[in-house]
Amino acid sequence: MTAIDLARPRALPRRADGDGSVQVHVDPTLKIEGAKVFAVYGKGGIGKSTTSSNLSVAFAKLGRRVLQIGCDPKHDSTFTLTKQLCPTVIDVLESVDFHTEELRPEDFVFEGYAGVLCVEAGGPPAGTGCGGYVVGQTVKLLKEHHLLEETDVVIFDVLGDVVCGGFASPLLHADRGLIVAANDFDSIFAMNRIVAAIAAKAKNYPVRLGGVIANRSDATDQIEKYNAASGMKLLAHLPSLDVIRRSRLKKATLFEMEPSPELEAVQQEYLRLAAALWAGTEPLEAQPLRDREIFDLLGFD
Repeated sequence: MTAIDLARPRALPRRADGDGSVQVHVDPTLKIEGAKVFAVYGKGGIGKSTTSSNLSVAFAKLGRRVLQIGCDPKHDSTFTLTKQLCPTVIDVLESVDFHTEELRPEDFVFEGYAGVLCVEAGGPPAGTGCGGYVVGQTVKLLKEHHLLEETDVVIFDVLGDVVCGGFASPLLHADRGLIVAANDFDSIFAMNRIVAAIAAKAKNYPVRLGGVIANRSDATDQIEKYNAASGMKLLAHLPSLDVIRRSRLKKATLFEMEPSPELEAVQQEYLRLAAALWAGTEPLEAQPLRDREIFDLLGFD
């Protein structure tokens, strides 16, 4: 038996992106062309779907043709846009035994408020499959039915924190990764992991960090501390208002709620954000912090 030299570092074979058990192979022919593509990430429950849906409406009100793709098994990303829980791409595919030629666009694409087109990719059953496969099948269907050719903006609303290659797969299609965070330690900690994921994908794909959208936060001091240390940038600030909570209960976007001065201010912030994203944001070269550095920066409370 040959002895192992523990002093010598073991040389590991280099792998291309997509190799390995936690990665997803992406068909290079499935690129989304001609549209600005944004992938929205953030801690679970931070308001990504609310943010994505209202941002979609803001783009639409600026005259853009918008497609929003929900990437969560809960399939509630487009709930306030369509006023229903739309069937997922995976559900629809299963109903025709995965014979895609039997599907029509109206089977999986639904028009929501302000003309926003809505798709719920869904997800594999718990403990089986990969979220990356679901996203890939969704983009494939959209391209087969030529639904991306007349689209100006695509928004991927992705569940929770990025913890594997599957949930990072929308980054392979996106121009900018946007992060939704509150002004608290937990969501900033999650943001730091997402910054690392986007930085990793940026080595091999066109996606770049776009910045952070502060949500449900009256202040932004903790986010700004992190931004200064990491190189992130605040794109928009959405305060903690009861009208935002009520809009979800009413199955409505903020642009459909009863007018008020505070609501108008939030609507204008979404419109400003949409205009800035359409005009083009500078790519950020932000670098994630080590866990210890975040604790030291933001404290333990």
